[in-house]
Amino acid sequence: MKNTDFIIIKNEMPDGLRFIIKGRVDSVYAMPIQNTLDEAINGGVKKIILNMSQVKFLSSAGIRMILLTHRTLTKAGGSLGIERPSENVKNVLGMAALDELLI
Repeated sequence: MKNTDFIIIKNEMPDGLRFIIKGRVDSVYAMPIQNTLDEAINGGVKKIILNMSQVKFLSSAGIRMILLTHRTLTKAGGSLGIERPSENVKNVLGMAALDELLI
């Protein structure tokens, strides 16, 4: 999925998928990301890594999307992790006390 404000790139790993997210993760883009992640989970993926090094903005809608995906994967015996979070993402997850759970 691509447009000028948002890009998500899927990379296969031996044990799951890595999604590189660029741009904003807000109320406009959280649902398309959620749909992409749900599609992967419904296809049998148990491990997802979100590379958020190029995320400029993370809103509460983005946090909700991350938590829903984390819960779905955990219930299925899988895992969700965030790698290389941008400073903005680190700060927002830290304020929500989610940094230790996800990073």
